[in-house]
Amino acid sequence: MENKNDKLDILRHSVSHILASAVLEMFPEAKFGIGPTIEDGFYYDFDLPRTLIPEDLPILEEKMRAIIKQNLVFEKKQIDVKKAQELFKKAKQPYKVELIKDLIKDEKAKNVTIYKTGNFVDLCRGPHIDSTGEIKPDAFKLLKIAGAYWRGSEKNKMLQRIYGTTFENKKELEAYLKKLEEAEKRDHRKLGPKLGLFFFHETAPGMPYWLPNGLHILNTLIDFWRQEHTKRGYIEIAAPLINKKELYEISGHWEHYRKEMFLSQTEDKEIYALKPMNCPNAMVIYQQQSRSYRELPLRLGDTDVLHRNELSGTLSGLFRVRSFRQDDAHIFVTEEQVEEEYERIFEIIQLFYSIFNMEYYFRLSTEPDEFMGDSKTWDKARSMLEKILKNSGKKYVTGDKEGAFYGPKVDIMMKDSLGREWQMGTVQLDFQIPRAFNLTYTDEKGKQKTPVCLHRVIYGSLERFIGILIEHYAGAFPVWLAPEQVWVLPIGSRHEEYAFKVTEALKKDGLRVIVKNENETIGKKIREGEMQKIPYLLIVGDKEISSDSVAVRERGKGDLGPMKIEKFIEKITDEIANKK
Repeated sequence: MENKNDKLDILRHSVSHILASAVLEMFPEAKFGIGPTIEDGFYYDFDLPRTLIPEDLPILEEKMRAIIKQNLVFEKKQIDVKKAQELFKKAKQPYKVELIKDLIKDEKAKNVTIYKTGNFVDLCRGPHIDSTGEIKPDAFKLLKIAGAYWRGSEKNKMLQRIYGTTFENKKELEAYLKKLEEAEKRDHRKLGPKLGLFFFHETAPGMPYWLPNGLHILNTLIDFWRQEHTKRGYIEIAAPLINKKELYEISGHWEHYRKEMFLSQTEDKEIYALKPMNCPNAMVIYQQQSRSYRELPLRLGDTDVLHRNELSGTLSGLFRVRSFRQDDAHIFVTEEQVEEEYERIFEIIQLFYSIFNMEYYFRLSTEPDEFMGDSKTWDKARSMLEKILKNSGKKYVTGDKEGAFYGPKVDIMMKDSLGREWQMGTVQLDFQIPRAFNLTYTDEKGKQKTPVCLHRVIYGSLERFIGILIEHYAGAFPVWLAPEQVWVLPIGSRHEEYAFKVTEALKKDGLRVIVKNENETIGKKIREGEMQKIPYLLIVGDKEISSDSVAVRERGKGDLGPMKIEKFIEKITDEIANKK
């Protein structure tokens, strides 16, 4: 039975064809790339005679409505691949011809499916709706224009991508557009520089510069991670940030991950790589001494900086970067300890995500097409994770072929305050890399055995996590995490001495406080504090001096009235201690 999501996906795929048909009408010489559905919508890539501008989108929308009104049928045909090549060659559609060649080469296809809607013919597996009349003319929207390399490769031509969405009715579309509007207000790429958190520079694309406020958030998250993991028996390590390629040849990353690495060559022809992940170094640390079963689980944690050579077209603020940190850990266990250790990790995940009021579920990610090791071990690892997840009682789904090349994994899938879904941390089950490094431990019978390694991150990329937090909270961080927790606002110059006295009292309790004694009106200072999302504004004037108190304004609640300094310190330190 077709569910609502399948039905909506078919509808969106059909609207992407209507978009292409409208583009063909506007640009008869247009060449077409691909037009798939994506989460919340669709896109289509075009090779056009001129650059699109935002004003083109409403024109295309009107053309789409006219096509919809004609109630055109989506005609499906299966034709011989050679006839399909001739058809698209004649139509001067080189990208479609290339796709057909790949179908012949990779899938040994003899026939292909095409869909015809009015004058537009597309190479497409479908399915589609029956006719354009099923589309509500007020329930779709073209959203933006972007550049996209053909087939995602910088070696290919840059095409123009039009993003759009559609829903079953106008009400659902309006709700979605409202959510997009809210997301725009929360965009971390705008709020980050505005709140003095981070910025990017053209000389280091995809590598954030952390400003003092942003670095504070990064360090606070790491400090919290350290405190909670120290309680649970984790030992922190650090390792070189650049290694010879031989290390990655042993781990399998050279074969499976080389394209993602930044490489350099020394004068003696040695090839080095900036480390893209921590696992090979953790293996080296493990093998520095003989190990006994009594030492396991051995929990090694680190937060070293990593570098990955992401394509420039995929970079997106803090969400997709080339330089980042992970709250990483590599836990070496016996096979019998795997289930119990996963349970311990699930407890940490619950702690961390509940603090940020984030809903999450798990995804069991299975072996990719290219993987390291043997299928029998992979099957065993996958079965172990299935059992662990079923016993946990946690909600989970399966992600086919989403696993790491060395093992299946449990990914943390999180929803933010806008209902958007993100893949965050991951807990990977690895039988393969410890074997590659010949890691061993002595069991209780004196025999040498190979440990199993659990690779796990809870935040995931800290940069990405902070980007999500900025948008999750719209920059209004909880007081324990806020870079600036309190502003003290003297009403006039004669109140400055008392303002500094209050500040010193707060600082003794470890609070992050700033006196705003600029020559501005108190109203302007309050407005600036609200713009900067400061959790507490303390106003001091004659009344406060005489009563040894402060007038408290709490973010989101407004005036709380006068409060003794000691009482305010008690209130805010309680919030910080309990991470409210």
